[in-house]
Amino acid sequence: MSLKLQMIFISIDTCYPTMEILLLQPSHKFENPRLENAYIALQAWKEVILSDPKNMTTNWVGPDVCNYKGVFCWPAPDNTCERTVAGIDINHADIAGSLPRELGLLYDLALFHLNSNRFCGTIPQSFVNLRLLFELDLSNNRFAGKFPELVLHLPSLNNRFSALPDNIGNSPVSVIVMANNMLEGCLPASLGSMAATLNELIITNNGLLSCFPNEIGKLKNLTVLDVSHNKLMGPLPDSIGNMDSLEQLNVEHNFMSGKISIRMCQLPNLKNFAYDHNFFSDESSACLNLPKYDDTKNCFRGRPMQRSELQCQRFLSRKVNCSSFKCDASCQLPPPSSQPHLPSPPPPPIHYNLNPPPPPSFSSPPPFHSPSPPSNPQPLPPPPRSNPQPHHHVAIHSPATTAA
Repeated sequence: MSLKLQMIFISIDTCYPTMEILLLQPSHKFENPRLENAYIALQAWKEVILSDPKNMTTNWVGPDVCNYKGVFCWPAPDNTCERTVAGIDINHADIAGSLPRELGLLYDLALFHLNSNRFCGTIPQSFVNLRLLFELDLSNNRFAGKFPELVLHLPSLNNRFSALPDNIGNSPVSVIVMANNMLEGCLPASLGSMAATLNELIITNNGLLSCFPNEIGKLKNLTVLDVSHNKLMGPLPDSIGNMDSLEQLNVEHNFMSGKISIRMCQLPNLKNFAYDHNFFSDESSACLNLPKYDDTKNCFRGRPMQRSELQCQRFLSRKVNCSSFKCDASCQLPPPSSQPHLPSPPPPPIHYNLNPPPPPSFSSPPPFHSPSPPSNPQPLPPPPRSNPQPHHHVAIHSPATTAA
C-alpha cells in the first residue's frame, strides 16, 4: 500500500510561502534542511533534559522549531529566502540536563545563552561545527572537566549574518562567559589564537589551576578579562602590557605572586584593576593612579590591609614551577555520557556576582548579563496536531558534507 503526502502551497511572500499540509501519514514537513537539522538537534536535547521547572521546553513539539520558546530564527547568511535557527536563549530557566552532540547540527547558530541553569557534563566536541557562533554564555551551570578548548578553535567567531534582530546583536563582539562552573586544569595558551575576535573573556569562580599563559598578551582587542576566584599561580605575565584595549582586569582571589608591572598599570584604557587576595610582593606606583584598583590582601610592604608577614613568607618561600602544570593545548574532550548524572541532592545555586564588596577606593567590574531576546518577529502557524515521529539518532556531519 502506498502512502501519499499532499501539500497545497499558497504563496504570500517571496521567501516564505504559507503551507497548508494535509497529512496522510504521521510525518513532518520542514521549510528547508536547516530547520530539519534544528528539529533533530532540539528533540535530542529535549530527551536529555531531566528537569524543566519553568516549562521552557513544553512547546518544543512538532516541526515548527521557530516557534519553540527560547529559539530564534532569522534569514540564513548565504540564502535570505531560507530561515535558520540563529539564536537560543534559555537564561535563568533552571533546567537540569546535559548537552547532546546533536547540537552540532545547528550550523548557523550565532548566539547561545544558557546562563543560570543546571546543565552538567562536558561541552560536546560537535560544537566545532558551530562556525558562526560569536556569543557563548555558559555561566552559572555545573559543567565539569577540563577547559573546553574546542570553543577556542571555532573558525572565526565573527557575525556573518547579513542582518540580525536586536536579540541577536548587531556588532561583531565576541564574548565567552564560563563563570561559576566546575572547570579544572589550565588556562590554555591557545587563547591567544582568538586575537582577531575575542572581546570579553570571563572565567571566574572555577577550578583552573595553572600559571598565566604569556600568550594572553596577544588578545589586543580584549576589553574585559576576568579570571578571578580560581587557583592560578605564578606571575602575571608582562605581555598584558600589550593589551591596549583592556578596560577591566580582574585576577583577584588566586594564588599569584611576583610584580605588578608599570606597563600593566599604564595601559591607555584600563579603568579597573582588581588584583587583591593574591601574594604579589611588588607593584608600580603607577597602579595607585588608576581610576579604580584593589591591591589589598597581598604582600606589599607599607600598603594598608595586607597579609601578615608570616603568611607571605611561608607562601613565597615555595617556588612555583609553571612547567609542572600539564597543559596540553591539543587535548580532546571525552564525549558526554549517554546517561548524564546530576548531583543529588543538588548544591545550592551559585550567585554570579563580579562585584565583591570593595574598599572605598575600588569597585570591581560590572557583572556580565546576557540580553534576553524579544519574541520571534515572524511566527509560523502552530504545529500540526499529529504526534511527532520517534526520535532517531542521526550521525553528525560537517557543514561541507551536509546536503543543501
